[in-house]
Amino acid sequence: MLNLPNADRSVSTYTVKNRPIEAGKRDAASFNRIAYAAAHVVADTLADNDPWLAPAIDWDRTMAFRHHLWDLGLGVAEAMDTAQRGMGLGWTQARELIARALREAKGRPGALIACGAGTDHLAPGPDVTIEHIIAAYEEQIEAIEAHGGRIILMASRALAAAAKGPDDYARVYDRILSGVKEPVIIHWLGEMFDPALEGYWGRPDHMDAMEVALDIIAAHADKVDGIKISLLSKEKEIVMRRRLAKGVRMYTGDDFNYAELIAGDSEGHSDALLGIFDAIAPAASAALAALGAGDEKRFFELLAPTVPLSRHIFKAPTRFYKTGVVFLAYLNGLQDHFTMIGGQESARSTLHLADLFRLADEARVLIDPELAEARMRQVMAVRGVPQS
Repeated sequence: MLNLPNADRSVSTYTVKNRPIEAGKRDAASFNRIAYAAAHVVADTLADNDPWLAPAIDWDRTMAFRHHLWDLGLGVAEAMDTAQRGMGLGWTQARELIARALREAKGRPGALIACGAGTDHLAPGPDVTIEHIIAAYEEQIEAIEAHGGRIILMASRALAAAAKGPDDYARVYDRILSGVKEPVIIHWLGEMFDPALEGYWGRPDHMDAMEVALDIIAAHADKVDGIKISLLSKEKEIVMRRRLAKGVRMYTGDDFNYAELIAGDSEGHSDALLGIFDAIAPAASAALAALGAGDEKRFFELLAPTVPLSRHIFKAPTRFYKTGVVFLAYLNGLQDHFTMIGGQESARSTLHLADLFRLADEARVLIDPELAEARMRQVMAVRGVPQS
């Protein structure tokens, strides 16, 4: 018997009601969308370290999770914010993560992977210049390209702090896009995910900022595979999607509205680069296969029930969504503990985790219900919810 807390401070029993979605091994060739899952990292709980200051990573488990995603036909978006980039994972660890993941991918023909390059080893400050920012981007890009990796060009906190307007953004992106070896995915991460990125592209209004980004992309369309926007607004994404230069993809980063954006409309669709696909990988895989087979009804039957779960995981403060992602990996037996680098397992309340469990059941993403209940019972007991 599992006891879960309620919003009114009462406790009630709960039993998993829904059979999990079955998703065997699948090749990305069965999809008619490109789909990346931004993957998390697994902490090493036996390391002698200070979890807040010196993260320790369980490399075997972390790499095993990437193989789990590839087995389902999903690509890996490596060393992104889902991996706690800028919230526990520094560039030193990210560089090793990228190198290891790219080596693993080389052993799997067709494994899709792209890696985050940013400026996070450069602390924002009054002495940071645009040239410093360009050099920081180039350092990370060089490290990734040296291993044959493709680039996801992450938004820069240093640039957001140093730029005096859109011209500074154009200067940085013009320089970087001119030098990359292969087309990149540009990442526009909204301030709801990272408050330090407010006003990105040199404009406080998202629609005005979009004009700056569109101009930069149009000037370098041959060097841009696509843009991922994470603004949690389907309306803004659709407007931008319809105005992108020919051949440039829109990768949805909208963890609130991804199902309808991936399905698309008569004027186009979004591909996917989503943190929630880490947590709902079997459902995402099965849904994308259904869409690839032309069964849109089945696509929505599988994916639509995951949206309330995703909206809960990504609720404000949105930047703490990683806690829910890792919690589901623990419940599903993909790792042996619920400990995170940077101590981020404490970032969500006990009630939040209880509601997440209920929604995960409704979404049919609890892979092994018996195991999930047993682990949930342990977590609730540790957090002060009596278990029978």
